[in-house]
Amino acid sequence: MQKFKFTLAAAALITALPLLQGCVPVVIGGAAAGVMSAYDRRSTGVQTDDETAEWKAAQRIPERFKAASHVNFTAYNHRVLITGEVPSDEARTVVGEQTRQVPGVTEIFNELNVAPASAYGNRSNDSYITSKLKARLVDSNQLSANHIKVVTENGVAYLMGIVNEREAKVAVAIARTTDGVRKVVNVMEVVPEADTRRIDSTMVGGSRTPPPQTAPVETR
Repeated sequence: MQKFKFTLAAAALITALPLLQGCVPVVIGGAAAGVMSAYDRRSTGVQTDDETAEWKAAQRIPERFKAASHVNFTAYNHRVLITGEVPSDEARTVVGEQTRQVPGVTEIFNELNVAPASAYGNRSNDSYITSKLKARLVDSNQLSANHIKVVTENGVAYLMGIVNEREAKVAVAIARTTDGVRKVVNVMEVVPEADTRRIDSTMVGGSRTPPPQTAPVETR
């Protein structure tokens, strides 16, 4: 029980990092970002591309739709998942088309719902579900939770990542039995196990080797 509480807390921190970075960049910024980057099967260049794609996609939402919309963009390996709510079919189509035109985006998954924007309470519950799911991935000891990106929207859990078939099956099985998850949508990029082994062989202790840190030199 104690272990579960610890992993749940750790997963909650991972889930909250994007929000915390804007508030306490001095504490969280460089170190935490470096750690998370090191435990990713994407190269640091692709990670940067994905973050840029998310930002650019958000800027492309037409002003006439923004007030009545709640839209999230999650990019992973140049593939973009769009979730949330928009006021009309037109808005859903336009947001999808605009996202597809972002430079570097190779594929989109338009999961927007035509509905009123979700309430804050619903979004908080989704964050909690994501934390629980991430904690269960950690506790499973069958794969690295850092290889699976979880997005929860209105109780629907979306799974992204670069995984082999075995890892994908494990992740889906855990997600579908997590309390609060109504449905699982698998948008993971499944590659041969030889490919994941090759990627992981460039890592140390299960994480991609971070760039060497240059230490200051003092002459006495």
